[in-house]
Amino acid sequence: MPKNLTLYGLAHCSTCQKAQAALEEHGWTVDFRDVQKEPLSKAERSSMSAEWGEKIINRASLTWRGMSEEERRADPVTMMGEKPSVMKRPAIAAGEQRLLGWTANVKRALDVPA
Repeated sequence: MPKNLTLYGLAHCSTCQKAQAALEEHGWTVDFRDVQKEPLSKAERSSMSAEWGEKIINRASLTWRGMSEEERRADPVTMMGEKPSVMKRPAIAAGEQRLLGWTANVKRALDVPA
């Protein structure tokens, strides 16, 4: 059974780089999408927001810390449209499975040793 997935993130994000390397090492074919260079459509942002709610926003990021209070009050769909790097990453779509982050649970779900 082929193991293909799409990994949404930023090319310069070390977590995304580690995730991609580990996935490929364990037999996954990774279609990497840099959301800075190839922004998500409104429909894609809406889908992610519906899937993960507020968790899709990375409140520990430099982008978040640099945002004004007004910018922080925007809904996640608008926020990710205006500042793609505020998205928590990586976001992974593997078939019907949707996973967020690069945690032990995500690795386990994708059969990657933690």
